[in-house]
Amino acid sequence: MSLFNRMMASVGIGSAKLDTLLEKTTYYPGEEIRGVVRIQGGAVVQRIEGIDLTIMTTYLKEVNDSKIPQNVQLGTVRVTPPIDVQPNTALELPFSFYLAPNTPLTIGRSSVWIKTTADIRSSVDPTDNDRIEVVPTPAMRAVMQAIELLGFRMREAETLYAPRLGGPHSPFVQEFEWVPYSGAYRGRLDELEVVFLRNQPSELELLLQIDRRATSLFGMFAEAMDRDESFVRVTVTNADAQRGPQHVASLLDQVISRYSH
Repeated sequence: MSLFNRMMASVGIGSAKLDTLLEKTTYYPGEEIRGVVRIQGGAVVQRIEGIDLTIMTTYLKEVNDSKIPQNVQLGTVRVTPPIDVQPNTALELPFSFYLAPNTPLTIGRSSVWIKTTADIRSSVDPTDNDRIEVVPTPAMRAVMQAIELLGFRMREAETLYAPRLGGPHSPFVQEFEWVPYSGAYRGRLDELEVVFLRNQPSELELLLQIDRRATSLFGMFAEAMDRDESFVRVTVTNADAQRGPQHVASLLDQVISRYSH
């Protein structure tokens, strides 16, 4: 092993390379992710103290009336204990872990990726970023289809800084903004905002923000005072979701209609 090769590896030239390979690229929150980390040895023997997989996403935080994107970790998994990688050898290290239940759906500008980092002694740490698509769980999909059946169309989805709603381990929530374009709520509501507060194996907890449209002088006054909005928590069980979007639409309609006057 020449001194020149060791010096080059210490600045990242001729050092080990990483590549994370996933079984697939589309997952739903709470689903198991499986794959391998492929390591290609460099020009010299290198000691890898550890390899970490970190689930990353971005939320928007309001600072001085501007929304600034912030990266946040959803969880980290250690793939391997310390190992020595021999020159020009290839290794594959299998891994599996569960995606966090509060992982945002990759709708609109929301993105989720897996960051792979190796801690290599006396070297520039190699990294690898792999974007994944996060889609609704069957229960989430039933809720979203139900809202469409009530005549709403999704206008926007944003992941926003909201530590009081997200909890101590999740400083954000993903907010879905729907507008009525047909049905009973056209002309009665300005919009319906939906947050999946808790994604549990047996049920979903939703937060609905029901924004009534001003149709009178009193309504205009209430709108100016921000009193035209109602916040309601709703629980949809897996049994409800399994009965189909029409059943979930009936449940949501009972709640929304109560606050749409």
